[in-house]
Amino acid sequence: MKEIPQDGSQILFRIPTISLLIHSLEKVYNIGVLSLSIRRWSMVVHRRMGFTLIEILVVIAVITLLMGILMPALQRVRKQAKAVVCQNNLRQIGMGAGFYAEQYNLYVPRALDNNIGTAWFQLFMPFLSQRSVDNDYRSVEIYRCPSYPNRRQTICYVINGWEFENENDMVGTETIAPTRIIDCTRRAYTIYLTDNEDGSWRQIISKAGDEGYNRCDVWNPGHLPTSETEDLNMGRRIARERHSNGANCLFLDWHVEWLATEENTIDLWRFKK
Repeated sequence: MKEIPQDGSQILFRIPTISLLIHSLEKVYNIGVLSLSIRRWSMVVHRRMGFTLIEILVVIAVITLLMGILMPALQRVRKQAKAVVCQNNLRQIGMGAGFYAEQYNLYVPRALDNNIGTAWFQLFMPFLSQRSVDNDYRSVEIYRCPSYPNRRQTICYVINGWEFENENDMVGTETIAPTRIIDCTRRAYTIYLTDNEDGSWRQIISKAGDEGYNRCDVWNPGHLPTSETEDLNMGRRIARERHSNGANCLFLDWHVEWLATEENTIDLWRFKK
């Protein structure tokens, strides 16, 4: 004689057969007590069609475990997507800078000193697909990095305003005069724009003329991402950890790439190498 299977589904499948057997035994042997006990057992089997508390807790534990595994992966994907948007912004700015150079005899803007003159982000505006409203840049998405912590910041990039006397000069000075891009000896290895640092010493800019709009440039070793200085004028201006311990950079040949913080050195800011 075969044993009754132990899994619930097969037991439930055999319940009608057991009921017929009980009915036959009642008629032949009149065993009422046994019949009652078996019927109660059948009802218990039927009632176990739902979940027990332990089973529910196990399901919750499994879901929690899966969420713990998936959430970091989803966060990484989200950060990567923001970095891609940032790089696309820099490419569009690079195209605008190229059009600007073609229009102005291959000259490109550099730094802005003491609020005298016009900032680079104002000069590129006519060559981009978006427009500011009365020099208010809150509606201009091209100048915004989606990874910048403070969403009120509208200018999330800083420009190369660094000039050196020679290749041995390790300090340099600020230059506000436009420079011809053909004067750059290695354009593919010279940074023109990169991610703006965030911090209490970095001012929020909503429109041209706001305090600090002339500080969206790089021209001192203290501005490099490896600098520990957090000063208004000489503090770090290049983002240290904007995108996975580095920053996105637009080079003078208009290509864009990510650079680790330790790779973003003074030599990459020299127009003449």
